[in-house]
Amino acid sequence: MLLDVVPNHTSDEHPFFRDAEARGRDSPYWDWYDRDAAGRPTHYFGWTNLPNVNFAHPAVREHILEASRHWIQEFDVDGYRVDVAWGVQARAPDFWPVWRRELKALKPDVALIAEASARDPSYVGHGFDAAYDWTDELGQWAWHDVFDAPDGLVVRLHAALTNDGRGYPPGARVLRFLANNDTGPRFAAVHERGLTRVAAALLLTLPGIPCLFTGDESALAYQPYDGGGPLDWDGDQELRAWWRRMIALRHELPALRSDAWSAVDVDGSDAVYGYLRPGGEGGPVLVVLNFGGDAVEVTLAVAASGGSREAFVDHLDGNGARMRADGCVAVELPAHGVRVLSPTAPRGHRA
Repeated sequence: MLLDVVPNHTSDEHPFFRDAEARGRDSPYWDWYDRDAAGRPTHYFGWTNLPNVNFAHPAVREHILEASRHWIQEFDVDGYRVDVAWGVQARAPDFWPVWRRELKALKPDVALIAEASARDPSYVGHGFDAAYDWTDELGQWAWHDVFDAPDGLVVRLHAALTNDGRGYPPGARVLRFLANNDTGPRFAAVHERGLTRVAAALLLTLPGIPCLFTGDESALAYQPYDGGGPLDWDGDQELRAWWRRMIALRHELPALRSDAWSAVDVDGSDAVYGYLRPGGEGGPVLVVLNFGGDAVEVTLAVAASGGSREAFVDHLDGNGARMRADGCVAVELPAHGVRVLSPTAPRGHRA
């Protein structure tokens, strides 16, 4: 279990802040809040109900450290997702390495995830194990425009996955998602089911940490800040079964959980994207995704990407594909089709 922790700010209704507002400099909590030269509390994005905490104050640092230690020591939580980690980094870049050292000493495998861009090297190894799939622009989802139109989709996707060709910092682990609390309308509410299925397969066959936001698996359309009552889980059960199958494949195939991948050149359709996941135990996996609404046959230059000259079998439907003499493999895909191919027969295959 991961806890969502918010060390960057408090509510303006928090007892510490209310005491500081009521008593001014006589309050022991006056200096617990970041302030401008006039003594006014600072905020981000005009959120005046969320005053920033002052990480220059030793008592504040110890308070956050103690709270973070508490949930590990008393409840053995698996880790933290840190809200606005970038805000603390902007004001006190030396804090996260100290925080990491304290928590890893208690639990070496504790998972620490920053709400910050994985493209920023300051988070890799300096406090966190993973960060968000954002662009260089604060809060902008790397896939924000990838699926807007079919023309150029694959080109935009490749640019997002490779950080526009620059790559990610060494050791960076990316938290990937189709939706979260800040992405606006839900993916399945904007895109047809076929494309949603392919995007789900993409999410669960890439390196990094896949994040499934509440209700994505059933195509629920609610937005988290719109209020409303309890969730209605009688959503798209066929889509739910697809998510379950793709999650199971990620568990079954070690290659899908590795950090290694390489894009494979595809000939025959500009709507198809392919990549090779090198394998250890269990062997490599070739993922082929058709983002288009038409059935296609494509060839992929697998040999040039490190694949072996063998027959491939699809873990999803058992169909095969064979390496040609020129080192390419021919693959047939239906509209919005997905192939997860391995040089060896799938274990526990279900047709």
